[in-house]
Amino acid sequence: METIRKLAILADAAKYDASCASSGAGKRDSRASGGIGSTEGMGICHSYTPDGRCVSLLKILLTNFCIYDCAYCVNRVSSNVQRARFSVEEVVALTMDFYKRNYIEGLFLSSGIIRNADYTMEQMVEVARVLREERRFSGYIHLKTIPEASPELLALAGRHADRLSINIELPTEAGLASFAPEKSLPSIRGAMGELRWRIEEAKEAGKAQPVAGAASAPVPAPSARGRRARAPRFAPAGQSTQMIVGADGASDQQILGAADNLYGNYRMRRVYYSAFSPIPDASKALPLQAPPLAREHRLYQADWLLRFYGYGVDEITSTTQGGMLDLDIDPKMAWAIRHPERFPVDLNLAPKELLLRVPGLGVRNVKRVLMARRHGRLRVADVARLRAPMSKLLPFVQLADHHPHRALDDPAALRARLAPPPQQGSLFPDTAAH
Repeated sequence: METIRKLAILADAAKYDASCASSGAGKRDSRASGGIGSTEGMGICHSYTPDGRCVSLLKILLTNFCIYDCAYCVNRVSSNVQRARFSVEEVVALTMDFYKRNYIEGLFLSSGIIRNADYTMEQMVEVARVLREERRFSGYIHLKTIPEASPELLALAGRHADRLSINIELPTEAGLASFAPEKSLPSIRGAMGELRWRIEEAKEAGKAQPVAGAASAPVPAPSARGRRARAPRFAPAGQSTQMIVGADGASDQQILGAADNLYGNYRMRRVYYSAFSPIPDASKALPLQAPPLAREHRLYQADWLLRFYGYGVDEITSTTQGGMLDLDIDPKMAWAIRHPERFPVDLNLAPKELLLRVPGLGVRNVKRVLMARRHGRLRVADVARLRAPMSKLLPFVQLADHHPHRALDDPAALRARLAPPPQQGSLFPDTAAH
């Protein structure tokens, strides 16, 4: 099969993996501008490096052959899809050719399981090794690792990749047993723990590495004297994972509880949420329709509250709705409306922890409020200059020239006012993450 046909199949097969997320970069195509490079080629996605830069990645599978029969996966062994497989050399050549044409700055590589986990992982590691050691490729590499692979192969993967990820797939062990019987949650978590240990070990080694030529260290070669010896690298951008939303009966509370555990116990850099998409010849156990994309959106907003705003899972998920997030309003606003006794918050006096709970105030604007109030009492005009959404903000705050008075006495009316019906064609009427 010619390479371009393989690329079409294996780039399309990789689209279901959300752990390499789009940054929303503008579309550019050299054919229209007369320049060099494009962000619109097949298999091109966007991601962020550890320092915040947006990079374009070639996002493909090594193969969509798979010996597993996960009910939710279009590439499962029982699926009737066209199959293709790249060789190591073809992936390396594609990556280098795309890079030289300025289409990409890195590679995201995943794969179905062929033969067994170790054989597949060896092939993926070999791609990264050849790129790094033989082709001297310094771009970003993200490898989707296989939890059943040996620890030695995971160690090799981390030497060459910037980021590693292992998909936990479903938030509960019961869901995984029902829909992916070949996979084991203890095995997945064990591999995540292995990656966490190696990532932290590499970081500590980097901090503790002695300066070559110091009295306590062996005398270095003359060319290295006085330089800091480089500690071995291991996935410096950390690890990430993905959970499928809506394939099983897990509630948002269960999903966020699993995510909170992953952030706390495995130091996960990101948990991605991917709304289940119905697939051809699907199992009768799967839902016939995809969950609303608004649910995926709300989970990302709630995830942000867990990571940066100091909320707990039980605070975010309403017990009166069966552990499901409110689709009409964002989770921060929903929490505030359920707790009118916590408001209004005096922006001139409240500590940072309370300011972060105010709807409409994000982390950056909270920092600005704390800095600005050192120089005088804040008024409505001062807050308006922060470009915060004033309609969301004012019912919950007190300022030198503003008090919401009885705005919080009727939470239902306040909710109706702050959650207008979505406009036609608009999926997310309140896209702010605050």
